Amino acid sequence: MAVAFSGGPDSTALLALALRHGLAATAHHVDHGLRAESAGEAGQAVAVGTALGCPVVVHRAALPPGPNLEARARDARRALLPAGTLTGHTADDQAETVVLRLLRGSGAAGLAAIAPGPTHPLLGLRRGDTHAVAEAVARATGVPVVHDASNDSPVHLRNRVRHDVMPLLADVAGRDVVPLLTRTADVLRTDDELLDRLAAALDPTDARSLAAAEPALARRAVRHWLATEGYPPDLAAVERVLDVARGTSRGCELAGGVRVTRSAQRLTVTPPERTG
Repeated sequence: MAVAFSGGPDSTALLALALRHGLAATAHHVDHGLRAESAGEAGQAVAVGTALGCPVVVHRAALPPGPNLEARARDARRALLPAGTLTGHTADDQAETVVLRLLRGSGAAGLAAIAPGPTHPLLGLRRGDTHAVAEAVARATGVPVVHDASNDSPVHLRNRVRHDVMPLLADVAGRDVVPLLTRTADVLRTDDELLDRLAAALDPTDARSLAAAEPALARRAVRHWLATEGYPPDLAAVERVLDVARGTSRGCELAGGVRVTRSAQRLTVTPPERTG
């Protein structure tokens, strides 16, 4: 079983619990090379994994500084880690993800956040639980876990949400908001799954069917169709396609020069290399 392993508290708890429950685990550490201390953190992660009796594989990603760093780092990790790798996301991570996606204007699919399942075995635990496990590991092995200084930097939006927004929300609500936000994600996930099943009955290339359908289902059918074609759209693009289906316009252009047109009440996608 592959375990994503930064060497920090959450992933250390994940690895320790996986080994405790008899899994034949291999820890996978990704060094993005963005900070001078990252090589030392990789060595420390190897020391923690070795102390637990687990092999550690270090992957190095060539990730230059620039915009959208968090997203690019996440994509780089996904490309390097084996399929089905376990991650140490907790309920607190889930709640932060809901807030982040609210700030980005996400719909139900985005607010459903991290889907529970076998690759997220700690999603029901709180960050305090995982840190307690990591502290116990450090005491037992004498090897301290990794402290990633970038997790404290206000440059990253998730850190602002974690350190500023979540405590403020708890203060305003007068209670711990993590269970509320994770419950919201669970409710929206089931709603999203139902809407997906209903939208699957629509033919997104049939202009008449789209025009007559409930807008929520029509939008979903168009979004899935275009994403399957390799052109994931934003909401504005979906609405332009629906205008074509309704006859408001005969065609529209999407990002990258892709066009959607209507002919004989059928919608077609024309790739950018054929739109000239």
